[in-house]
Amino acid sequence: MLEGPKVSQNELAKRFGVSQPQICRIIKNRERILSEWHRHGDPERKRRREGKDVALEAALLRWVEGARTADLPGTGPLLPLTARPLAGAPGRSEPEPSTAWLPRAGLCHSLACKKPLAGEEDAEQPTAEHWASTVLPGLLRSYAPSEIYACGETGVVYPTGESTGDRLTLLLCANADGSEKVPLRVVGETPRPRCLRAVNLGQMPWSYRASSLAAVTASLFSEWLRELNEGMRQRGKSILLFLAKHEAHPYLQLSNVRMVFVPLAAALAQPLDRGITSDLKGHYRRRLLRWPPAESGTGQPTLLDVLHMLAQAWGNVRPGLIASCFRAAGLSPDA
Repeated sequence: MLEGPKVSQNELAKRFGVSQPQICRIIKNRERILSEWHRHGDPERKRRREGKDVALEAALLRWVEGARTADLPGTGPLLPLTARPLAGAPGRSEPEPSTAWLPRAGLCHSLACKKPLAGEEDAEQPTAEHWASTVLPGLLRSYAPSEIYACGETGVVYPTGESTGDRLTLLLCANADGSEKVPLRVVGETPRPRCLRAVNLGQMPWSYRASSLAAVTASLFSEWLRELNEGMRQRGKSILLFLAKHEAHPYLQLSNVRMVFVPLAAALAQPLDRGITSDLKGHYRRRLLRWPPAESGTGQPTLLDVLHMLAQAWGNVRPGLIASCFRAAGLSPDA
């Protein structure tokens, strides 16, 4: 109507039942209003409403856009997992948002109306042939083997005197030429093990965290990613990180770590599953059997003993084996 025949502001005010100053403000802010409407507007909404936590909504929207770029699976299950760490970020003085905040924020910004993420529709998923022949070579071309990493989780059991023992989850990460194995991140069920209370954890070749069922959660994985990124930033190194799509693997926009989620349709196994994990577990089992008290049958190793065994076993995995597993998985430039 503003682009049609010339109509006075008074006439427009009478036609729409509003005041003349309102018409004047709309015309004055026309470009901004149209821009916001095109970006995340709802044709049925007559008023622009902002949530109580604008900064948190802006951070969540940035994550959604990054997730679409990274080809993450559907936002539905991942949005709550991402919103909670954002709400608890250091420096936020506002209280944690209510459970009704996330659905309202999604409705306000029309997240459900935007293009679905890969994984939400089978047609959006790239084929194995397209990934291997087109996407992957373009990614690998820009990085040296020492800058190409892959990470994943595996479970081990350590003896406690019970029939089943206790479970630990290991977060493993290494690069394509085997020149670097990131220190182990071990997740167990015990929040504050007694055997670790007098240990200087910052000097250990491993790190330990606790969670229910000894599982790597989205918040624990995000913490590990940020630590990895900070280490690379301090070294002036930028890396490519391959990982599997999973609810516990949230996408983060990082300065020195580029995350790439391997599509489920791709016929590529994780390099860790090609022999790296099994070699680590073999070294670990041999150390368990040779542990002096175990040989004499006088006792079981503590969690601290097991963590040191796992770190030593990780150190025993040969760089040549790691490089060959990356080549077998197709995640090496010379594959």
